[in-house]
Amino acid sequence: MDNKPVVLVIDDEIQIRRLLELTLESNGYKVLLAENGEEGLRRAGMDRPEFIILDLGLPDIDGVQVLKKLREWTHIPVLILSVRDAEKDIIACLDAGADDYLVKPFRTGELLARVRVALRHQPTVQESATFTTGHLHVDLTARIVTKGDSIVKLTAIEYSLLSLFIRNAGKVLTHRFILEQVWGPNYAEETQYTRVYIGQLRKKLEDDPANPKLFLTESGIGYRLAVD
Repeated sequence: MDNKPVVLVIDDEIQIRRLLELTLESNGYKVLLAENGEEGLRRAGMDRPEFIILDLGLPDIDGVQVLKKLREWTHIPVLILSVRDAEKDIIACLDAGADDYLVKPFRTGELLARVRVALRHQPTVQESATFTTGHLHVDLTARIVTKGDSIVKLTAIEYSLLSLFIRNAGKVLTHRFILEQVWGPNYAEETQYTRVYIGQLRKKLEDDPANPKLFLTESGIGYRLAVD
């Protein structure tokens, strides 16, 4: 039985498709290819891949629109692979539901690492009642947070924020996404809230809050919960 993880590559550049196909297949993945958005959406629906690599500059549908269509029915991890490196483009993709963003030209080792992280932690967070990374352990059923051997008391908002990060472990979360999910849409512009509460979580859960290893800052974009 073929148990290789299935990765769908949606990119109109034949050289990129060939490079990704060779790189991924030589590292134990089964690769599906699509050269435009419509074909990519069709293959995603028919073949149900476990990971999608999506280019933004497609000839028929912009990649952000493809991403939005995917998010109407699936939570398959999506990595954006694009020459667009402007902060506004990265934020737009993350807000639209992308799990990660990598700028072309890219290093194949980094791409493979990001694929591994997404595939490793996506099912863990959804299927398990506990979450562990580093010295942090969270029992999501009992709502007990432990740092090493010590139970940590969190406020309701701190726990909601931590739970959001756990459900999206390894992903970059934008300030807007965090604010809308924890505080509601009326707080989407109140970025000081995220800074204050991330600071509180770092004080309670990091060994060295000034040099965080768990709650990482993505400059100008938001934060990411690091995973082992």
